[in-house]
Amino acid sequence: MPDARELINGLGLLLATLFRHRMETRPFCLRRVMRTAVVLALDFSVIAGTMALLTIPLQAQTAGAIEIGVRFTILFSATATLILYLSGLYRRNWRFVSVADCGFLVFTILWAFGLSWAFTLGFSKLRHNGLQLLPLAFVHFCMATLSMQMMRIARRAWRELAMRRAMDKDMAARPAAARRALLIGDPEWAVSVIELVKADKASPINIVGVLLPQADDTIGQLAGVRVLGGHDRLGEVVERMAERGHRPTNVIVCDDGMNFSPKDIAKVIHRVRDLGLELSRVKDPWSKLLEAKPKMEMDDIPVSELLGRNEFDIQSNAISRQISGHCVLITGAGGSIGSELSRQVANFKPSHLVLLDNCEFNLYAIEMKLREAYPDLDMHPELCDIRDATAVRRLFERHRPAIVYHAAALKHVPMVEKNPCAGVHTNIIGTRNVADAVCEFSARAMIQVSTDKAVNPVGMMGATKRVGELYSQSLDLCGVDDGDSPRFMTVRFGNVLGSSGSIVPLFRRQLLEGRPLTVTHPDIERFFMSVREAVHLILECSSRALEAGNTRGNIFVLDMGEPVKIVDLARRMARLYGLEPDVDVPIQFVGLRPGEKLYEELFDSCEEQVDSGIPGLFEACSKPIPLPLISKAIDHLASAIQQGSHVEACQITHNLVKLPSSGVDMIGLFSRSPAMWRGPWPKLTRDAQA
Repeated sequence: MPDARELINGLGLLLATLFRHRMETRPFCLRRVMRTAVVLALDFSVIAGTMALLTIPLQAQTAGAIEIGVRFTILFSATATLILYLSGLYRRNWRFVSVADCGFLVFTILWAFGLSWAFTLGFSKLRHNGLQLLPLAFVHFCMATLSMQMMRIARRAWRELAMRRAMDKDMAARPAAARRALLIGDPEWAVSVIELVKADKASPINIVGVLLPQADDTIGQLAGVRVLGGHDRLGEVVERMAERGHRPTNVIVCDDGMNFSPKDIAKVIHRVRDLGLELSRVKDPWSKLLEAKPKMEMDDIPVSELLGRNEFDIQSNAISRQISGHCVLITGAGGSIGSELSRQVANFKPSHLVLLDNCEFNLYAIEMKLREAYPDLDMHPELCDIRDATAVRRLFERHRPAIVYHAAALKHVPMVEKNPCAGVHTNIIGTRNVADAVCEFSARAMIQVSTDKAVNPVGMMGATKRVGELYSQSLDLCGVDDGDSPRFMTVRFGNVLGSSGSIVPLFRRQLLEGRPLTVTHPDIERFFMSVREAVHLILECSSRALEAGNTRGNIFVLDMGEPVKIVDLARRMARLYGLEPDVDVPIQFVGLRPGEKLYEELFDSCEEQVDSGIPGLFEACSKPIPLPLISKAIDHLASAIQQGSHVEACQITHNLVKLPSSGVDMIGLFSRSPAMWRGPWPKLTRDAQA
């Protein structure tokens, strides 16, 4: 058996190896070394001191039955301290000691003392009786453990006391103009916010009270701040504090979706707004880590619940046959419809996919998504404005697309109403630029995305889209006798749920902000469809028409069922968010916007509804305008845009829309002198109406 000297030498070599490894993996820090040395010395003193306190009176009582001298005490204490060091105990920061740290300390000391007793008894000449030594070891363990824990707890208490005094001085030194805030949330969250605010010396906020999710009389204070009851007492608490001259200015709510339901949040928000306080809602990242869904997202809302009907599921192999292996161009590829078109077209493996948009960010966003989903797809993002005819021609010359999906447009009704020349420039001139390039470079087809607002339009947005329909219709009819001429098809549908600027994202934002839901008129109604339905409609009808050679000049319309009242849609959304309409969330009627109709239609007064042969789709057979006539009108529109004449642009556009239903002999009209074109428009309209 090795003697004590050999064992000590071995322990010294082990320590040197461990120290060298620590120095290689962790840079030298004098402050850390000094701190560890001080804590080691303190623990050594505690172990040796408690051992001495126990053994001195014990040896006097047992008359030499147990002889524990200074050498034994030093060897035991050194061994125990060494084992504690090797266990990693001193790598912990004991300034922040917790209950878990105390448990770890007890367990570490237990097995360290056990090993120390075994080692020390094996290499000492101590005379002992095992039955008498066991109580000594147990009492020593308890005393040493308690002393070491108290030493660490005292260290943290001293530190927190110093910090608390400093925080109190900072709080007292904050200006009287600092915002007084009430916290509404669970106790743990409230304590963390209070500590965070107190630790920030520059914070302009004073926490003056806490309201819990449920009233709890057992909690009087949290981190030195009074608990004032449950969140339902907000009004009473604010009134009481105002009477004392300490009315709060802010309310901070923990909106984690776990302690408060959407209904509770809505009530708090409305109460805060009624009291004239500023509201801050803090999202809790723990709800994400726990895979909790605090709120219903737009994608989680069942479409059938909002539409009042089931979605049409339009599927056909014709889409794959028409797109696969061909170059496809999508204008407005970064928009709501264009981006979904791009994703679905990419799924059918075109030879090239050209993405055109004039918004850099939108184009970048859809390109990145497609490159991640379809890394092998040959994709070409093109930053281009369809109002620039030269740029459009160059793009077509470079890529020679076979199929063009034209989704680029200005679609917001009030915006186009205030900027009519911009609407004409994009929706009419831009459409003509794309369509003319399709003819020049012999693309197979152009599919134009239109809207039900183009039917009997009253505003400029709908009127410009209607002129785009009429121009495409005229081009399509020019190829009646030529089977190889390009097809120009128009797809018309209603409002798209979730698209940018549509009513559903607006309602969602208002619900999340606790604002009233704004509806223009109690009787206003619209046709609605999902983005998926809209894109399926575009792809399905165009592919079927190309294969079957459907009648030229017709417009495809989705059977969207019955129109939905906007106020009913608002109530459905409120209920899906767990709120009661007109109780938890009010509905305000704000009046029709410029260019907005009370009711939307799917078929124009000059159109006839016919069966398309495709389930869920109709065709609108419309009276056309001869291509030379509409081309001449668009030339005059281009001239009005160059001159910045909003009045003339609006006049020509609206009169052009009324031509098919006016009963005027358009062929005879076109045979007149071109010089008469500009003058007769107002008179023509009055005669037609008469």
